[in-house]
Amino acid sequence: MEICQKIPRNPECNRIREQLGGAGTSIGANYEEADGTITKRDFISKVVIARKEAKEARYWLRLISGLYIKAEEIAGDIQESEEIINILSSILKKSGGVRQSPYQGRGNSKFQNALKEKP
Repeated sequence: MEICQKIPRNPECNRIREQLGGAGTSIGANYEEADGTITKRDFISKVVIARKEAKEARYWLRLISGLYIKAEEIAGDIQESEEIINILSSILKKSGGVRQSPYQGRGNSKFQNALKEKP
């Protein structure tokens, strides 16, 4: 939530702030929900949602890095989001809930490269 407070308060940034705040808080909420499920299927479903939200949060962090917040100031948060994604992926793999995305491993798109190469 600290990062959201650092994003400028203007019309163009309002959507970014809302999306990052929503995705960031949803990760923990969905994992808490997963922890209270009764069935394995429901558990997997909630962890999948938490992982999707972590990926969305990472996207927004990368987007604002160097643009609205200094890259070195946000690098640790991006790294933490990647660690959370890895943890959730490991949980899914061990619980039998990982499916290979048809797009996985195709990380050479112009869009993804542009995000990585941002100043």
